[in-house]
Amino acid sequence: MKAAPRVTRYELCAPVEKPLSFVFVSDLHECDNAPVLSALNGLPADALLVGGDFLHTGVGYERGVSFLTEAAKKMPVFVSVGNHERKSGLDIASLVEKTGAVLLDDGFLSFGGITLGGLSSGFPTGDKQGHFKKTPPPDTAFAARFASLPGYKLLLCHHPEYYPAYLRGLKIDLILSGHAHGGQWRFFGRGLFAPGQGIFPKYTAGTYERRLIVSRGLGNPHPIPRIFNPPEIVSIRIKPRA
Repeated sequence: MKAAPRVTRYELCAPVEKPLSFVFVSDLHECDNAPVLSALNGLPADALLVGGDFLHTGVGYERGVSFLTEAAKKMPVFVSVGNHERKSGLDIASLVEKTGAVLLDDGFLSFGGITLGGLSSGFPTGDKQGHFKKTPPPDTAFAARFASLPGYKLLLCHHPEYYPAYLRGLKIDLILSGHAHGGQWRFFGRGLFAPGQGIFPKYTAGTYERRLIVSRGLGNPHPIPRIFNPPEIVSIRIKPRA
């Protein structure tokens, strides 16, 4: 990725006490950090949210770690676990801790007056072929516990296919996902293929039911090029309801 990624902006009204601004990125897959870090400089944000797959493999992770390290010098950074972190076999908790970012591996915390959580990929650690299988279920007990918490809740969830299967019926205010890479090839506003969803997937980019935002991601983990599908950074402003 040589050019700056496209920035997509969303503004939401919610029962929060003060405005909050987040930058959301997903699926870096060892992409060039420079254009992404440069774009972050021009985006006001209270925190950076990283929705999984910041690394690619167990031997291809230096750029992802470097990205988190540099980003954490600019603002608080919160990271959730995607399938590539799972199948890498690496000690993700130690890697993230050294960068200064905070890992939300089926965990949550309070930030800026809201509850921020991360629902991890259900793929087993070290599953080298997991990318092409039907997505295993997440920790549904954690999801239910998170949904039962009071106040406004924002969940990082790498897999958008988890939304209709496990999350739609839960009281979670906003869910941020990636994984689909925009459908890789986009024609007439639709993606062609996404892992875990198959041909002509439904959840690839944009907003769904005013609760789910799916990023097209930043890197390209495939030899197949992106077509009509530029890399994307998502900027989200949450403001109090009048």
